[in-house]
Amino acid sequence: MYFGQFLVGMSATAVIVAVWTYMATSSFWEAFAWTIVTLLVVQVGYFVLVVRLIFRRAHHAATSQDPVDAVPPLHRDGVWF
Repeated sequence: MYFGQFLVGMSATAVIVAVWTYMATSSFWEAFAWTIVTLLVVQVGYFVLVVRLIFRRAHHAATSQDPVDAVPPLHRDGVWF
């Protein structure tokens, strides 16, 4: 997942949680707190996934029997931020 897609998904999730919680509790502060908790959980999950991908890629490169570099270089996909 690209970082831009992550930001859009995280923003949409935060808005949905904020509106839903506010409608359920009628409390701005409770909706704000649940939104912060949701954002933290999503961010930690994204960080864990990125670390897992990095370690998996490094492990694959370290255990490869091929004398040629087994990890292909990163390529640009044409997306500009």
